[in-house]
Amino acid sequence: MKGLKKKRRIQVIAVAAVALLVSTALIGYALRDGINFFRSPTEVVETPPGEAETFRIGGLVEEGSLKVNESQEITFNVTDGNAVVAVTYKGILPDLFEEGQGMVGTGRYIEGIFQASEILAKHDEKYMPVEVIDALKEQGVYQTPDGS
Repeated sequence: MKGLKKKRRIQVIAVAAVALLVSTALIGYALRDGINFFRSPTEVVETPPGEAETFRIGGLVEEGSLKVNESQEITFNVTDGNAVVAVTYKGILPDLFEEGQGMVGTGRYIEGIFQASEILAKHDEKYMPVEVIDALKEQGVYQTPDGS
C-alpha cells in the first residue's frame, strides 16, 4: 500500500512538471514576436540587430534633421549624444513630435537605417519616456527639464 501511494505521488509530480514545462514553452513561443526590446542609438550602432528583429529605439530627435519628401516619407535622426541613427517613417507623426524632443520608435534596422512602423512622442513639454531618460543618463548627457 505504501509503495503504491509513493509511486502515485511521483507520477503526479512528474506530470505536473511536464505540464509546467510545456505551458512555459508555449507561452514563450506565443510571445516571441510580441516582445520589443529597447535600445539606445549607441547600442544599435555598436551591435546592430538582425534585419528581422523588431525593437524599440529611443533618444532625442536631432536638430535640423527632420525632412518630409513628396511621397510623405519622413526622415530624421535620433541621437543619445554619442551616436546617431537615421530613421524613416511613413505615416502621421504625433502632434507633439518635434526636433530636440524625446521619442521612441518601434521598427527594424535595415541596411543602416531604422525603418519605423510606429513613432511615440512625449506627452507634454516635460515628459520623456523612462527608457530614453535611462539611456541618456548612462551616456552622461541627460539634463533635467529645469536645465540642471
